[in-house]
Amino acid sequence: MDRLLLLIMAASGLSAVSSAAGRQYYFVYDRKNFTEAQRYCREKHTDLVSVDTQEVVTILNNTADLDHMFYSKNSYRAWVGLSGDSWRWSLSDPSFYKPGETDFTRWGSGEPDVKYSEKACVAVTNNGDWFDYICNDRGFHTVACPVCADVRGSNVTFVHVNTTISWTEAQSYCRANYTDLASVRNMADIQKMRAVIAGVPLQPWIGLSRDPWKWSDGSSSSFSFWKTGQPDIKNGNQTCVAADFSQSGAWEDWPCDMERAFICYGPVVPVSKKVMKVKFVKKGDGDLNESDVMAAMLEQLQQKLRAQGLDHNIKLSWRKQADGKVFHKEDQKTNKRRRKRDEL
Repeated sequence: MDRLLLLIMAASGLSAVSSAAGRQYYFVYDRKNFTEAQRYCREKHTDLVSVDTQEVVTILNNTADLDHMFYSKNSYRAWVGLSGDSWRWSLSDPSFYKPGETDFTRWGSGEPDVKYSEKACVAVTNNGDWFDYICNDRGFHTVACPVCADVRGSNVTFVHVNTTISWTEAQSYCRANYTDLASVRNMADIQKMRAVIAGVPLQPWIGLSRDPWKWSDGSSSSFSFWKTGQPDIKNGNQTCVAADFSQSGAWEDWPCDMERAFICYGPVVPVSKKVMKVKFVKKGDGDLNESDVMAAMLEQLQQKLRAQGLDHNIKLSWRKQADGKVFHKEDQKTNKRRRKRDEL
């Protein structure tokens, strides 16, 4: 193929077409963590994408450009808008906890075992082990007598409340009458709590809970597209969801601080087409109307425009003239006469 020097002189022969199918979807290949991606989508569009039907899965698979999702590890993933809260204490004041104390755990054997699709609340046994329960379950452990924390400076007192109420009711009660539901930060807190709940028949509520999976835009779709074996959350950090486009866009749970491409959505944008006239200076004897030459030129233009901020959803194509050709050699004599006429 002859070497071509491409000079864009002005703008129309090129068309730029934005996709539209229901909602407008935008792949952003500038890698960000989940929180940064969410902020970007909310500022530039509407939010991170909610994948609520198989149709949306198909659209995203057809739109994804795998060449722009190649990472050193775990390539071809992009954040979608699904996330779940990690385990967190009701008493959220960071000054109450020393470094590492919010990560302290005392799970009983096989715990936690509530599915991530349910809100889970934690109760404690007489020996200080933790068990999680579905917060709104109508069966076992719907209510219990909570343990509240009364915080006075650096002094913390645990108070067992002899009233059977739900976890949410317990949280409200403890906040109204003490400081909050009890937090367990270390083994010293375990020993203090065991002394307070000794002989209590029901496992009392403490202040640890976890919310289920939820969409960033607040939608309530129950559709799921988990990869086999997912979600496989092993700790409180793996709570954000990426689609693996090497596996048909199936979902995986990942730590939210990982940096990935991501997908935004916005309101429906009508399909639009813009025509731009371009002028090329050719070096060599090649025919610009040859299909492989036009393909190479179009790819080069696309790369240059994307480097200048062109949306990856914009598609470029050549526009054929009435004779079926895209390019025509400029008539110097005609242009000279036209310039003289314009000068008069």
